[in-house]
Amino acid sequence: MIHSLVDVQTKNIGKGTSICQFSVILNGATIGENCNINCHTFIENRVIIGDNVPIKSGVYLWDEVIIEDNVFVVPNVILTNDKYPKTKVKPEKFLKTTLKKGCSIWANSTILSGMIIGENATVGSGSVVKKNIPTNQTEPILNLAWDIPGEVRANLLINGYNGSY
Repeated sequence: MIHSLVDVQTKNIGKGTSICQFSVILNGATIGENCNINCHTFIENRVIIGDNVPIKSGVYLWDEVIIEDNVFVVPNVILTNDKYPKTKVKPEKFLKTTLKKGCSIWANSTILSGMIIGENATVGSGSVVKKNIPTNQTEPILNLAWDIPGEVRANLLINGYNGSY
């Protein structure tokens, strides 16, 4: 379902994807199947979103953001693509920011340009991520980034506690 109060310019939208009111999606964006693009979102041209990805309210996705399958992006997450932004000055090349398969980005987090958030990693609410967050190598442990400056502070087991903060 695509709400009548949106500006969707791309044709690259997968089956089963819903787009809520007041969203803007530019022509070059690609959105996978079974995604939920919540209200008040902006998705620029060179953005790729995989399958089964909810993008919650107040999220803006700029050129060169890649979101793989089964990623969870909650409200007011900020992803950047320009390391040194200046008004009326574009860089020769925007930095690619990648959210790998199965990761979760919690509310009000900021992911600085060029970062890679590893598979199944979790970025805690309010984090500022200025370093890559490692991929989860051993199931079911999750790598967590908490707090400013978004460093890995603990490992948690899905079915039990295994670490300290």
